[in-house]
Amino acid sequence: MDKLDFSKDIFLQTDRLILRKMTLDDAQDIFEYAKDEEISKWVTWPAHKSIDDTIQFINFVLDGYKKNKHIGFVAERKEDKKVIGTIGFATFFVDHDKAEIGYTFGAKYWGKGYATEAAKKIIEFGFNELDLNRIQAHVFIPNEASKKVLKKIGMKFEGILKQAFKKNGKYLDLELCAILKEDFEK
Repeated sequence: MDKLDFSKDIFLQTDRLILRKMTLDDAQDIFEYAKDEEISKWVTWPAHKSIDDTIQFINFVLDGYKKNKHIGFVAERKEDKKVIGTIGFATFFVDHDKAEIGYTFGAKYWGKGYATEAAKKIIEFGFNELDLNRIQAHVFIPNEASKKVLKKIGMKFEGILKQAFKKNGKYLDLELCAILKEDFEK
């Protein structure tokens, strides 16, 4: 992982999804689920109040591409070109060959295997293309659905980070899960 270059187009495919870099054209689809209060319970950001919040988020991601700080993809269904979620590496620790995965999918797509399908592909991309040694995730403890996704993609529970995140004025505990390249290759 000596040199990250997210300025080039990256296009990944699964059976049902296309994972590609985000554009401003995705704003409406992303806003449709990013405004959902049910989703914002499980993520680090508040529900989007307007399309402007979504545009600001997309511009943040686009800036991250330029600076090689993070790589986020939209998950677009092949059947109808609908963006149903986002997934990617929110943080890189270049000196340690590790990254942190994060994802969000619209509530009406929960329980259909989309997050697992996309996460498997991102893990594969991280180990095979970015030469990562470790991929990790933090998850709010009550988020059982996300923990199931992490388990399905081979991540193991490593511990609890007590009061590691402050949200809405409350300190919350997080579970830390991870997978190593050597375990992925088995």
